[in-house]
Amino acid sequence: MPDTVRPNSLDAFWMPFTPNRQFKADPRMIVRAEGMHYYTPEGRAIIDGTSGLWCCAAGHARPRIVAAIQKAAAELDYATSFNLGHPLAFEFANRLAGILPEGMDRIAFTNSGSESVDTALKIALAYQRARGKAGKFRLIGRERGYHGVNFGGTSVGGITRNRMMFGPLVGGVDHLPHTLDIARNAFSRGQPQHGAKFADALERLVQLHDASTIAAVIVEPVAGATGVIMPPKGYLQRLRELCTRHDILLIFDEVITGFGRLGAPFAAHRFEVQPDIISMAKAITNAAVPMGAVAASRKIYDTILEASDTPIEFFHGYTGSGHPLACAAGIATLDTYREEGLFERAAELEPYWEDALHSLRDASHVIDIRNLGLIGGIELEPRSGAPTQRALDVHRACFDAGVLVRTTGDIIALSPPLIIEKAQIDHIVGTIREALATVA
Repeated sequence: MPDTVRPNSLDAFWMPFTPNRQFKADPRMIVRAEGMHYYTPEGRAIIDGTSGLWCCAAGHARPRIVAAIQKAAAELDYATSFNLGHPLAFEFANRLAGILPEGMDRIAFTNSGSESVDTALKIALAYQRARGKAGKFRLIGRERGYHGVNFGGTSVGGITRNRMMFGPLVGGVDHLPHTLDIARNAFSRGQPQHGAKFADALERLVQLHDASTIAAVIVEPVAGATGVIMPPKGYLQRLRELCTRHDILLIFDEVITGFGRLGAPFAAHRFEVQPDIISMAKAITNAAVPMGAVAASRKIYDTILEASDTPIEFFHGYTGSGHPLACAAGIATLDTYREEGLFERAAELEPYWEDALHSLRDASHVIDIRNLGLIGGIELEPRSGAPTQRALDVHRACFDAGVLVRTTGDIIALSPPLIIEKAQIDHIVGTIREALATVA
């Protein structure tokens, strides 16, 4: 069969969430990573201000994780989890249960955050049916929410551009309002003071649909891809209270907030709010092997199993669920987090990170700064007639100056590896300031 594409051509790869034409006309490429840095083909170091994509929390190419993957690949490259088991999957599930909130100790493995969200939604629906409440079928997301790109996650998500091309999506979905309130909360340090009452919109949805039809509410404790939106003080607690009152499951999508990003194992710990289901991915393996997981309470698990009238209690799963290489990477990742105290390190660095970010308050084009844990969002005034372009220009200027940042809309999003040093924080912030000064 003739090869019609040049081996080094950029044409064949349809890049995700990327302006393909712009990138391929002037590409920025990386070929290696280690510690806090990526490296270009020319050998130039790029400090990673985004943990790859919220996911390399322990930094890059960590020897323990690399060795674990190599060993697993040589011993058991693949085994199905359908009616067959291998020890690493059970070990990793038990290890995860040990750092999750108490009682969240039934773990289903997936291959990504998108799959984790769809799995969590299915578990919620299966649980309601198993306890004799099949009429509770509605799923409630949130405006500006991001829950991956599968059909369930896209449906409960609330980012317009992610939804508008794909038709009616999943039926029976409604949305809470988002919690961004720049008018009252601009330049808040940590959780904003105003906005707990945004949770009361759930009461209006209950009045509209009736609680007897609502299965679950899903929210990101900190909204990431939509522009780094922090939960107002009391908001998550109020949402938990309302879900409990109306017999609705609460799902935390912790794909970005899990594994130390907020200075605690999970956002549920940080905010002292117990959800019923948690979806996770990204830093679960330090992104060395794609993986995700869903944690459910024992009550949910037992209810589904006990109500089943067939040997298979839950008709769901993936070819790669509990993949040996991913489990090996996950176990080694948890060991790295524990031995290096990276969750605690994030908590210790948070005040320094906060002060450094907010030093940009007077920088060109900045209209808001948001932070929590080792997460930061710098919102820029949109360029007239060209929304998002100013942030993209900052992204490219920072890369050319040796710093990787992420943009979403007109927001610069930051989530550095938890191994970052204070001098590297200063370097990232200084580079952003210089980049902002150079763009129109």
